[in-house]
Amino acid sequence: MTVLVTGATGNVGRCVVDRLLASGAEVRALTRRPDAAGLPAEVELFAGGLGDAESLAEALSGVDRVFLFPVPESTATFVAQAAAAGVQRVVVLSSMAVEFGAENAIGQRHRLVEQAVADGGFEWTFLRPGAFAANTLAWAEPIRAEGVVREPFPEAQQTSIHEDDIAAVAVAALLEDGHAGKSYLLTGPERISTADQVRAIGAAIGREVRLEAEPPEQAKARLVAEGVPAAVVDTLFDLRGADQDLDDPVPTVEQVTGRPARTFAQWAVDHADDFR
Repeated sequence: MTVLVTGATGNVGRCVVDRLLASGAEVRALTRRPDAAGLPAEVELFAGGLGDAESLAEALSGVDRVFLFPVPESTATFVAQAAAAGVQRVVVLSSMAVEFGAENAIGQRHRLVEQAVADGGFEWTFLRPGAFAANTLAWAEPIRAEGVVREPFPEAQQTSIHEDDIAAVAVAALLEDGHAGKSYLLTGPERISTADQVRAIGAAIGREVRLEAEPPEQAKARLVAEGVPAAVVDTLFDLRGADQDLDDPVPTVEQVTGRPARTFAQWAVDHADDFR
C-alpha cells in the first residue's frame, strides 16, 4: 500500500509520516523543497505543490490513499489528478470551523475542500480538529527572549489538541476500514485557558513565564502584519472573545484509536525544547 502525504513537513503531516512508516506503509511526500524537508530516508520525495498538475500526477502514480492538507485554490487540480490516478481513499485535514456556520471565513475555506473531495468519488474521511496545541509555538520566541506571553484573551478557553493525536486518527482512517464517509470532530480531553496554557509551558521548562494582556486591536494588527488574512484574524478574535471555540471536549480520539487524547500539559512536556 502506498500513501501520499501532502503537507508532510507540517506539524500534523510529519506525525502522519512517522506513524505510516511505523505501520509498514510505503510513504510518499509532495513538497516544494525536498532538499529542506528533513523527512526520513524511507520517504519517497516528489517536488511540487498541489496546484502543479504535472508534479502531482507523478506523485500520485500508483498511490492508493492520500492524506490531504487543505489548499482550496488547488483542490480542483488535486481531485482531477487523484481520480485519474485511481486513488481510492482520501483523508482530509479539515477544521472544526466547518461547523460554525456559513459566515465563518475559516470554515468556508475548509468546506470548499471537503465538498470537492466528497464530489470526487473517493472514500473520504474528514478530520475536524479544533485549536491545535501547536498554535502556542508562536509564543516560543518571546518566552525564550523575555519569559513573557502577550495575548488579548487570558481567560478564553479552548480544548487544544496534540498534533500527534490528530495524526493517529488520520492514520487509522487511512489504513483501516470503517471510517469512510465520516466527519470526525477532534479535541483535546479538557478545556484550558490561555493563562493555564502559559503556566503549563512554564512548568514543562522549569521557568516562570509571565502572561501580559495585549489590547485586542494591537494583537489584530500584529497578526495581519505577520501575514494572517484580516478575515481570518477577525474570525479567530470573534471566537476567542466570545469563548465559543467549542462547547465541550469530545472523546473521538479515544473512540478511534483506543487511547485518550493527550492533555495540553503533556503536549508542553513533549515540546519543552521548543521554548527553552
